[in-house]
Amino acid sequence: MYISDSTKLITNNAITSATKAMSSLFVVLLQNNICLNDPFRYLKIVAVLLLMTYTAFANAEIGIYDLRYTLNIDLNTKEGLDVAWDDVHAVSTLQGVVNRDAPRLYVYFVMEGNHDIDGYWWNKYRQKGEWLYGRETRTYQTMEDLFTAYTPYIEGVVVYDGNIASTSNVASSVAGIENLVAIRYDETPGSLYDRLVLHGPKLPVKRWLLNPDGTSMFTGKKGTKIPGTERYSTGSLKNDPYVWFIEKYMKTGKCNTEFAAYYIDQYWKQKPFATVRNHHTLCNHDFFVSKGAFFFDLSPWGDEPATDDPTQAVGTDLNTLKEMLLLAYRQNNNEKMCYIGGFPAWAYKYTMHASGSHDDVPTEWEFSRIISAYNAFKDADAIGYGALANASFWQHFPTKKQYTQNWISHKELRERGLLTADGKVNVDGRNFIIFYVGDYDASAWISQRTPSIWDDPNRGKLPLMWCISPVLAERVPHIMHNFRTTATENDYFAAADNGAGYIMPGMLQEPRESGLPSGLETWGKHCKKYYKKWGLSITGFVIDGHAPGLNKEGLDCYASFSPNGIVPQKIATALLHGNMPVIRADLDINDGDPKVAAKRIVERVKERSALPFHWFRNILKQPTWYCEVMNEVKAQDDSIVLLDAPAFFELLRIYLKEHGSVIE
Repeated sequence: MYISDSTKLITNNAITSATKAMSSLFVVLLQNNICLNDPFRYLKIVAVLLLMTYTAFANAEIGIYDLRYTLNIDLNTKEGLDVAWDDVHAVSTLQGVVNRDAPRLYVYFVMEGNHDIDGYWWNKYRQKGEWLYGRETRTYQTMEDLFTAYTPYIEGVVVYDGNIASTSNVASSVAGIENLVAIRYDETPGSLYDRLVLHGPKLPVKRWLLNPDGTSMFTGKKGTKIPGTERYSTGSLKNDPYVWFIEKYMKTGKCNTEFAAYYIDQYWKQKPFATVRNHHTLCNHDFFVSKGAFFFDLSPWGDEPATDDPTQAVGTDLNTLKEMLLLAYRQNNNEKMCYIGGFPAWAYKYTMHASGSHDDVPTEWEFSRIISAYNAFKDADAIGYGALANASFWQHFPTKKQYTQNWISHKELRERGLLTADGKVNVDGRNFIIFYVGDYDASAWISQRTPSIWDDPNRGKLPLMWCISPVLAERVPHIMHNFRTTATENDYFAAADNGAGYIMPGMLQEPRESGLPSGLETWGKHCKKYYKKWGLSITGFVIDGHAPGLNKEGLDCYASFSPNGIVPQKIATALLHGNMPVIRADLDINDGDPKVAAKRIVERVKERSALPFHWFRNILKQPTWYCEVMNEVKAQDDSIVLLDAPAFFELLRIYLKEHGSVIE
């Protein structure tokens, strides 16, 4: 487990007192061998101490700060851009430090249309009987007041270079490791640096990512050494700061390599209107700062220079990315996966949208392919709904030990007329379909779209297979809990692509492009933990993308944690692997017009006459849409039957046993 080098995390008086009391009592227990002589008594004492700590937490004050002013500021001016960037970055890194071991600071920032997302979740859990009920709060009106109040929790500031975009990501990395806040150097009167470092609370600068006189520390000049290291420059002003971080923090073991963050750097300020204005995703930094993670924004392509650094040698970004991933792999010792938050910022960089040669989906797949070769997966905060605030706060939400789901029995299938009396699938001229209700492989997406999708009044009228990655519980456990506690009998849960995280599992199989040994055992172990807690046994979609399809070892791996079914892209039409049913992913159906969507479903069912089971993927569709689509489907072909997930996959299993284990 990662522990920061710094120990100066001063808590409020109540928690500090409880912690000191617990520590002192533990010493007494150990000195008197109570742990060994009377383990039951020891456990009771521990329970009491934990209750004391929880009570102290319950009485602790929560700070509130509203960052939504940054969404309304004029981004056509330098001053507006600076405020929009600097304020959110500084507050997010502050949150990451102060919320690391307890939920102390909450912000309002993310808006999805007219939905106040942070207000929505706060209000839900402020209700009587909920987690935040009765907690005292204090609202801060200015940045000066906010940072002054939380000064005891931080060591100072890491100052970064506004002229070298990548230093902002390096600053977030350093902030999490050394308990600092990230602030851009700018002596202009009224700048955040002026207000918090030169004046106001006068936060001390502990780490400079430029020279103290404001000139750039990094030069990107070939043949010169990167400052403070024995490494020679990559020739890229963008990459040298990352190499500096590698030498100073990753190779020295100071960084928590179980977590990483792939978010856009200061280059955002050059194209702030490329997509929704909150997609600088600075608000997402807090969770990864709390984990002491490493941040980066690097191109996955090895056949052209990064579009934001066109003079670099081809492949420079990719080489730096691979070096970081390999160091993470080695520190994790092929025993743990690396959790990467984020997604290629395709509207800004690395694609045809930014003068590159690759389109956005191939760029998504290439990044996934590369990271998978090093035992890393992503929590895909993709453009559109990629902003997520307060994950460092919500990570402390108390979930249940386990959330269970029931599987269907053959008796129930017979009672529903889906099995004959002798146990065979009763097709009876019907075609069975299931919807992959997605894409919920991103914490940010389920946070932003719950009000408009999950809360749809027509949810529960049809059987829907909600495919949600269980690893999202790391950042948004409160949302995962909400799904389960408000689900109807028609809401069934499966894992999203590609299990407990978005990975391309073919890149875990030997031989691997990275030259590393198989990662399948590590992936299987990782997924089992989440599948067990969340009662999952189906993986609703496996994106193979540019990676190899699953071989026998890969299928064995999935059968170990997803025994009731998987849906890969590169596979036979359907097969039975051992006792695990497998069906190939088919069409995406995302037409806004239900009649058009229904027509495509009916036509595709007729085309796939070899198998009476059909899978369709849908992205961010409301339950009302599904109801309208199925009404249209029934009007066009009443032999098509929408099944719940247990019935669909159990019938598929039985069907494959009857008709041969492979249907090409």
